[in-house]
Amino acid sequence: MKSNYKFILQDIDAVIARDPATKSRTEALLCCSGLQAVLFYRFSHWLWKNGFKLTGRLVSQFARFLTGVEIHPGARVGKRFFIDHGMGVVIGETTEIGNNVTLYHDVTLGGTTVFDKNGKITTKRHPTIGDNVIIGSGAQVLGPIKIGNNVKIGSNAIVTKDVENDMTVVGMAAHKVEALKKEKSCFHAYGLNNSIKDPLEEKIEKLCNEIEHLKEELKNVRK
Repeated sequence: MKSNYKFILQDIDAVIARDPATKSRTEALLCCSGLQAVLFYRFSHWLWKNGFKLTGRLVSQFARFLTGVEIHPGARVGKRFFIDHGMGVVIGETTEIGNNVTLYHDVTLGGTTVFDKNGKITTKRHPTIGDNVIIGSGAQVLGPIKIGNNVKIGSNAIVTKDVENDMTVVGMAAHKVEALKKEKSCFHAYGLNNSIKDPLEEKIEKLCNEIEHLKEELKNVRK
């Protein structure tokens, strides 16, 4: 019980450390919807781990009603987690979040449909977030990808691939991947199908390979 109390105090102090508008623990508890959502999550996660899964879901839904933040009780969240401004944040069931992570409003840590070699849907559908990560407002981090330590994700970025440690990623440009065919019109969470290759990425990779090949030829000519 004492360790759980310290755990909660760390969440509260994280708000004061990262939000200049919050001056005290009392103010944080009463006025920070993001903190309130995290505290509800801690309780619902305890229920989930101890076999009271339906009760945990009910608590998380009540927290969503009060705060506008939806954290599935099955998600695993580390110490000093801070949601600034709250509202519109969605964190899925198999999400894993490290320590000292900050999320802003409208962030989605969502799950996508991923199939294993046998054609079965994998149990891990949501991202794994490292330590000291900052995710800007409106960002979408989708699928069972890994976000390294000390990563910064810009506002409105869409991240569907792994990000290495100490990187900053931005951007959300959309481009055509394939025309919808009748036989492929099954449901895909967030509209993503990991089995479809990105033609733009393939073209860039092909150009990079051609450039390297030309460099080698140029070296041979110079010799």
